[in-house]
Amino acid sequence: MSISMSKCIAASLPAMLLLATATQAAASEIDRLQDAWQSTIIKTPVPKEGCFTASYPVAAWKPVACTVAPKIPFVPRSGGGHKRGIGLTVGDGNDYSAVVNGLISTTVGTFPLTTGLKTETGDGQANSYSLQINSQFFASPTCSGASDPASCLGWEQFVYFPGYGVFMQYWLINYVNKCPKGWYTYGSDCYTNSAGVSAPSEPIKKLKTLKLSGNAVANGIDTLTFSTKTKAYSTTGKDSVMDLAAYWNASEWNIFGPGGGSEAVFNKGTTLTVNIALTDSLTTAPTCQADDGTTGETNNLTLGTCTTSGGATPSAQFTESIAK
Repeated sequence: MSISMSKCIAASLPAMLLLATATQAAASEIDRLQDAWQSTIIKTPVPKEGCFTASYPVAAWKPVACTVAPKIPFVPRSGGGHKRGIGLTVGDGNDYSAVVNGLISTTVGTFPLTTGLKTETGDGQANSYSLQINSQFFASPTCSGASDPASCLGWEQFVYFPGYGVFMQYWLINYVNKCPKGWYTYGSDCYTNSAGVSAPSEPIKKLKTLKLSGNAVANGIDTLTFSTKTKAYSTTGKDSVMDLAAYWNASEWNIFGPGGGSEAVFNKGTTLTVNIALTDSLTTAPTCQADDGTTGETNNLTLGTCTTSGGATPSAQFTESIAK
Protein backbone atom coordinates (compact mmCIF):
# COMPACT_ATOMS: atom_id res chain seq x y z
CA MET A 1 0.00 0.00 0.00
CA SER A 2 1.38 3.41 -0.94
CA ILE A 3 2.05 6.10 1.65
CA SER A 4 -0.54 8.40 0.03
CA MET A 5 -3.25 5.70 0.22
CA SER A 6 -2.38 4.99 3.88
CA LYS A 7 -2.72 8.70 4.66
CA CYS A 8 -6.07 8.80 2.84
CA ILE A 9 -7.43 5.85 4.83
CA ALA A 10 -6.12 7.29 8.09
CA ALA A 11 -7.76 10.62 7.31
CA SER A 12 -11.11 8.96 6.58
CA LEU A 13 -11.26 6.91 9.80
CA PRO A 14 -12.47 9.74 12.05
CA ALA A 15 -15.29 10.50 9.60
CA MET A 16 -16.27 6.83 9.46
CA LEU A 17 -16.29 6.58 13.26
CA LEU A 18 -18.34 9.78 13.49
CA LEU A 19 -20.88 8.38 10.99
CA ALA A 20 -21.12 5.07 12.88
CA THR A 21 -21.65 6.93 16.17
CA ALA A 22 -24.33 9.14 14.63
CA THR A 23 -26.10 6.11 13.14
CA GLN A 24 -26.04 4.32 16.49
CA ALA A 25 -27.37 7.43 18.24
CA ALA A 26 -30.19 7.75 15.71
CA ALA A 27 -31.15 4.10 16.18
CA SER A 28 -31.13 4.53 19.96
CA GLU A 29 -33.37 7.59 19.68
CA ILE A 30 -35.84 5.65 17.49
CA ASP A 31 -35.88 2.85 20.07
CA ARG A 32 -36.53 5.39 22.83
CA LEU A 33 -39.40 6.99 20.91
CA GLN A 34 -40.95 3.62 20.07
CA ASP A 35 -40.69 2.50 23.69
CA ALA A 36 -42.39 5.73 24.79
CA TRP A 37 -45.15 5.27 22.22
CA GLN A 38 -45.70 1.66 23.27
CA SER A 39 -45.98 2.66 26.94
CA THR A 40 -48.44 5.42 26.02
CA ILE A 41 -50.71 3.44 23.72
CA ILE A 42 -51.05 0.51 26.10
CA LYS A 43 -52.40 2.98 28.70
CA THR A 44 -54.67 4.84 26.25
CA PRO A 45 -58.34 3.85 26.71
CA VAL A 46 -60.22 2.70 23.64
CA PRO A 47 -63.09 5.09 22.76
CA LYS A 48 -65.89 2.52 22.99
CA GLU A 49 -66.65 -1.20 22.78
CA GLY A 50 -65.21 -2.94 19.74
CA CYS A 51 -61.86 -3.72 18.14
CA PHE A 52 -59.08 -1.27 17.39
CA THR A 53 -55.54 -0.87 16.10
CA ALA A 54 -52.92 1.85 16.43
CA SER A 55 -49.68 2.53 14.59
CA TYR A 56 -46.50 4.32 15.67
CA PRO A 57 -46.08 7.27 16.12
CA VAL A 58 -49.79 8.14 16.55
CA ALA A 59 -51.07 7.30 20.04
CA ALA A 60 -54.73 7.02 19.02
CA TRP A 61 -57.01 4.07 18.34
CA LYS A 62 -58.57 3.37 14.95
CA PRO A 63 -61.64 1.08 14.81
CA VAL A 64 -61.34 -2.14 12.80
CA ALA A 65 -63.59 -5.12 12.18
CA CYS A 66 -63.58 -7.70 14.96
CA THR A 67 -62.90 -11.36 14.25
CA VAL A 68 -64.24 -14.60 15.71
CA ALA A 69 -61.81 -15.91 18.32
CA PRO A 70 -60.78 -19.57 17.92
CA LYS A 71 -62.67 -22.38 19.63
CA ILE A 72 -59.49 -23.49 21.37
CA PRO A 73 -59.56 -23.87 25.15
CA PHE A 74 -56.76 -22.33 27.19
CA VAL A 75 -57.51 -24.67 30.02
CA PRO A 76 -57.48 -24.16 33.80
CA ARG A 77 -54.84 -25.93 35.83
CA SER A 78 -55.46 -29.53 36.77
CA GLY A 79 -52.34 -30.31 38.76
CA GLY A 80 -52.64 -33.86 37.48
CA GLY A 81 -49.23 -35.43 37.03
CA HIS A 82 -47.44 -32.06 37.25
CA LYS A 83 -45.15 -31.54 40.21
CA ARG A 84 -45.49 -28.18 41.87
CA GLY A 85 -43.08 -26.03 43.83
CA ILE A 86 -40.40 -23.45 43.15
CA GLY A 87 -37.53 -24.75 41.08
CA LEU A 88 -39.75 -26.90 38.87
CA THR A 89 -40.90 -26.19 35.33
CA VAL A 90 -43.58 -23.59 34.73
CA GLY A 91 -47.30 -24.17 34.33
CA ASP A 92 -50.31 -26.23 35.36
CA GLY A 93 -50.30 -24.44 38.70
CA ASN A 94 -46.54 -24.03 39.16
CA ASP A 95 -46.14 -20.30 38.61
CA TYR A 96 -46.01 -17.04 40.51
CA SER A 97 -48.95 -14.68 40.67
CA ALA A 98 -48.91 -11.10 41.93
CA VAL A 99 -51.50 -10.81 44.72
CA VAL A 100 -52.82 -7.54 46.18
CA ASN A 101 -54.93 -6.69 49.22
CA GLY A 102 -57.16 -4.38 47.19
CA LEU A 103 -58.56 -4.80 43.68
CA ILE A 104 -56.61 -4.86 40.44
CA SER A 105 -57.89 -2.68 37.60
CA THR A 106 -54.99 -3.20 35.15
CA THR A 107 -52.20 -5.73 34.68
CA VAL A 108 -49.37 -5.18 32.18
CA GLY A 109 -47.14 -8.13 31.35
CA THR A 110 -43.67 -7.76 29.82
CA PHE A 111 -40.39 -9.63 29.38
CA PRO A 112 -37.88 -6.82 30.01
CA LEU A 113 -34.85 -9.06 29.51
CA THR A 114 -34.28 -12.19 27.45
CA THR A 115 -30.92 -13.92 27.12
CA GLY A 116 -29.94 -16.95 25.08
CA LEU A 117 -33.37 -17.07 23.44
CA LYS A 118 -33.18 -18.56 19.96
CA THR A 119 -36.09 -20.92 19.35
CA GLU A 120 -39.46 -22.00 20.74
CA THR A 121 -41.83 -24.71 19.61
CA GLY A 122 -45.36 -25.64 20.62
CA ASP A 123 -47.05 -28.80 19.41
CA GLY A 124 -44.03 -29.29 17.14
CA GLN A 125 -44.45 -25.92 15.40
CA ALA A 126 -41.94 -23.07 15.59
CA ASN A 127 -43.12 -19.80 17.18
CA SER A 128 -46.29 -21.47 18.45
CA TYR A 129 -47.14 -20.18 21.92
CA SER A 130 -49.59 -18.08 23.89
CA LEU A 131 -49.10 -15.00 26.05
CA GLN A 132 -51.57 -15.02 28.94
CA ILE A 133 -52.61 -12.69 31.74
CA ASN A 134 -54.84 -14.78 34.01
CA SER A 135 -57.00 -13.79 36.95
CA GLN A 136 -57.39 -15.92 40.04
CA PHE A 137 -60.39 -18.25 40.25
CA PHE A 138 -63.27 -16.38 41.88
CA ALA A 139 -66.94 -16.69 42.86
CA SER A 140 -68.42 -15.04 39.77
CA PRO A 141 -72.16 -14.24 39.78
CA THR A 142 -72.27 -15.93 36.36
CA CYS A 143 -72.04 -19.22 38.28
CA SER A 144 -75.65 -18.75 39.40
CA GLY A 145 -76.87 -21.25 36.79
CA ALA A 146 -74.40 -23.98 37.81
CA SER A 147 -75.49 -27.31 39.24
CA ASP A 148 -74.00 -26.16 42.56
CA PRO A 149 -73.26 -22.42 42.36
CA ALA A 150 -71.19 -22.57 45.56
CA SER A 151 -68.79 -25.03 43.89
CA CYS A 152 -68.50 -23.10 40.61
CA LEU A 153 -65.64 -20.67 39.97
CA GLY A 154 -65.22 -17.98 37.35
CA TRP A 155 -61.93 -17.27 35.56
CA GLU A 156 -60.90 -14.65 33.00
CA GLN A 157 -57.90 -14.78 30.65
CA PHE A 158 -56.34 -12.14 28.40
CA VAL A 159 -54.67 -13.97 25.51
CA TYR A 160 -52.41 -13.26 22.54
CA PHE A 161 -52.29 -16.32 20.28
CA PRO A 162 -49.97 -15.98 17.24
CA GLY A 163 -51.83 -16.71 14.03
CA TYR A 164 -55.23 -16.17 15.66
CA GLY A 165 -54.97 -12.77 17.29
CA VAL A 166 -56.04 -11.24 20.58
CA PHE A 167 -59.08 -12.10 22.69
CA MET A 168 -60.37 -12.71 26.20
CA GLN A 169 -61.46 -16.17 27.26
CA TYR A 170 -64.00 -16.69 30.05
CA TRP A 171 -64.48 -19.85 32.12
CA LEU A 172 -67.10 -21.31 34.44
CA ILE A 173 -65.25 -24.09 36.25
CA ASN A 174 -67.30 -26.99 37.67
CA TYR A 175 -70.50 -25.64 36.10
CA VAL A 176 -71.75 -29.23 35.47
CA ASN A 177 -75.15 -28.11 34.10
CA LYS A 178 -75.74 -27.46 30.40
CA CYS A 179 -73.57 -24.50 29.45
CA PRO A 180 -75.22 -21.11 28.86
CA LYS A 181 -76.07 -20.22 25.28
CA GLY A 182 -72.96 -19.29 23.32
CA TRP A 183 -70.63 -21.16 25.69
CA TYR A 184 -68.65 -24.29 24.84
CA THR A 185 -68.55 -27.43 26.98
CA TYR A 186 -65.20 -28.66 28.31
CA GLY A 187 -65.78 -31.60 30.63
CA SER A 188 -67.75 -30.23 33.56
CA ASP A 189 -66.62 -26.68 32.69
CA CYS A 190 -67.84 -24.05 30.23
CA TYR A 191 -65.87 -21.46 28.28
CA THR A 192 -66.46 -18.74 25.72
CA ASN A 193 -64.53 -15.89 24.09
CA SER A 194 -64.82 -12.18 23.60
CA ALA A 195 -64.62 -10.76 20.11
CA GLY A 196 -61.14 -11.12 18.67
CA VAL A 197 -58.90 -8.73 16.79
CA SER A 198 -56.40 -9.91 14.20
CA ALA A 199 -52.72 -9.49 15.04
CA PRO A 200 -49.66 -10.84 13.22
CA SER A 201 -47.62 -13.80 14.41
CA GLU A 202 -44.58 -12.42 16.21
CA PRO A 203 -41.41 -14.56 16.12
CA ILE A 204 -40.11 -15.65 19.51
CA LYS A 205 -36.93 -13.59 19.11
CA LYS A 206 -39.09 -10.46 19.43
CA LEU A 207 -40.50 -11.54 22.79
CA LYS A 208 -38.69 -8.71 24.63
CA THR A 209 -40.57 -6.13 22.55
CA LEU A 210 -44.08 -7.49 23.21
CA LYS A 211 -46.50 -6.21 25.87
CA LEU A 212 -49.91 -7.45 26.97
CA SER A 213 -52.36 -5.46 29.08
CA GLY A 214 -55.65 -6.48 30.69
CA ASN A 215 -58.04 -3.94 32.18
CA ALA A 216 -61.34 -4.40 34.03
CA VAL A 217 -63.94 -1.72 34.82
CA ALA A 218 -66.94 -2.36 37.06
CA ASN A 219 -70.23 -1.88 35.18
CA GLY A 220 -68.14 -1.07 32.11
CA ILE A 221 -65.92 -2.90 29.65
CA ASP A 222 -62.86 -5.08 30.06
CA THR A 223 -60.10 -4.32 27.58
CA LEU A 224 -57.19 -6.36 26.24
CA THR A 225 -54.31 -4.62 24.48
CA PHE A 226 -51.38 -6.29 22.74
CA SER A 227 -48.52 -4.16 21.42
CA THR A 228 -45.28 -4.44 19.51
CA LYS A 229 -42.77 -1.62 19.02
CA THR A 230 -44.84 -0.06 16.23
CA LYS A 231 -48.32 -1.64 16.30
CA ALA A 232 -51.04 -2.16 18.90
CA TYR A 233 -54.25 -4.21 18.86
CA SER A 234 -57.18 -4.03 21.27
CA THR A 235 -60.50 -5.75 21.90
CA THR A 236 -63.21 -5.35 24.54
CA GLY A 237 -65.89 -7.30 26.37
CA LYS A 238 -68.52 -6.36 28.92
CA ASP A 239 -67.26 -6.73 32.48
CA SER A 240 -70.65 -8.19 33.38
CA VAL A 241 -69.70 -11.44 31.56
CA MET A 242 -67.70 -12.42 34.67
CA ASP A 243 -67.78 -9.30 36.93
CA LEU A 244 -63.99 -9.51 37.12
CA ALA A 245 -63.56 -5.91 38.33
CA ALA A 246 -65.32 -6.71 41.62
CA TYR A 247 -63.05 -9.69 42.41
CA TRP A 248 -59.67 -9.31 40.70
CA ASN A 249 -56.87 -9.51 43.27
CA ALA A 250 -54.26 -11.78 41.64
CA SER A 251 -52.60 -11.92 38.20
CA GLU A 252 -50.52 -14.60 36.52
CA TRP A 253 -48.51 -13.54 33.43
CA ASN A 254 -46.28 -15.73 31.33
CA ILE A 255 -45.64 -17.45 28.02
CA PHE A 256 -47.17 -20.90 27.60
CA GLY A 257 -48.05 -23.51 25.02
CA PRO A 258 -50.65 -22.85 22.27
CA GLY A 259 -53.76 -23.96 24.16
CA GLY A 260 -55.24 -27.26 25.24
CA GLY A 261 -52.74 -27.75 28.07
CA SER A 262 -49.77 -27.78 25.67
CA GLU A 263 -46.14 -26.82 26.38
CA ALA A 264 -43.93 -24.04 24.99
CA VAL A 265 -40.47 -25.57 24.54
CA PHE A 266 -37.48 -23.19 24.57
CA ASN A 267 -33.92 -23.87 23.51
CA LYS A 268 -31.36 -24.73 26.19
CA GLY A 269 -29.64 -21.64 27.59
CA THR A 270 -32.79 -19.49 27.52
CA THR A 271 -33.43 -17.12 30.43
CA LEU A 272 -36.48 -14.84 30.58
CA THR A 273 -37.20 -12.04 33.04
CA VAL A 274 -40.94 -11.83 33.69
CA ASN A 275 -42.54 -8.60 34.95
CA ILE A 276 -46.12 -8.20 36.21
CA ALA A 277 -47.03 -4.52 36.66
CA LEU A 278 -50.29 -3.68 38.41
CA THR A 279 -52.66 -0.81 38.86
CA ASP A 280 -54.74 -1.34 41.96
CA SER A 281 -56.39 0.59 44.76
CA LEU A 282 -53.18 0.58 46.83
CA THR A 283 -49.52 1.50 46.30
CA THR A 284 -48.02 -1.25 48.45
CA ALA A 285 -45.95 -4.02 46.93
CA PRO A 286 -47.93 -7.11 45.95
CA THR A 287 -47.26 -10.56 47.34
CA CYS A 288 -45.39 -12.84 44.97
CA GLN A 289 -47.40 -15.99 45.55
CA ALA A 290 -45.78 -19.29 44.60
CA ASP A 291 -47.72 -22.28 43.23
CA ASP A 292 -50.50 -19.87 42.32
CA GLY A 293 -50.71 -20.17 38.55
CA THR A 294 -54.18 -20.83 37.12
CA THR A 295 -53.58 -21.91 33.53
CA GLY A 296 -53.12 -25.53 32.48
CA GLU A 297 -50.62 -24.65 29.73
CA THR A 298 -46.91 -24.97 30.51
CA ASN A 299 -43.39 -24.17 29.36
CA ASN A 300 -40.10 -26.01 29.92
CA LEU A 301 -38.40 -23.26 31.95
CA THR A 302 -37.54 -23.44 35.64
CA LEU A 303 -38.66 -20.69 38.00
CA GLY A 304 -36.16 -18.54 39.85
CA THR A 305 -36.79 -16.24 42.79
CA CYS A 306 -39.39 -13.46 42.72
CA THR A 307 -39.10 -9.89 44.01
CA THR A 308 -41.75 -7.19 44.38
CA SER A 309 -41.91 -3.40 44.59
CA GLY A 310 -44.55 -0.83 45.50
CA GLY A 311 -45.32 2.70 44.36
CA ALA A 312 -47.56 4.11 41.66
CA THR A 313 -47.24 0.86 39.71
CA PRO A 314 -46.69 -2.07 42.07
CA SER A 315 -45.00 -5.01 40.40
CA ALA A 316 -43.61 -8.51 40.75
CA GLN A 317 -40.59 -9.74 38.80
CA PHE A 318 -38.89 -13.12 38.48
CA THR A 319 -36.72 -15.16 36.16
CA GLU A 320 -37.26 -18.51 34.50
CA SER A 321 -34.62 -20.46 32.61
CA ILE A 322 -33.31 -23.73 31.24
CA ALA A 323 -29.67 -24.73 31.62
CA LYS A 324 -27.40 -25.19 28.63
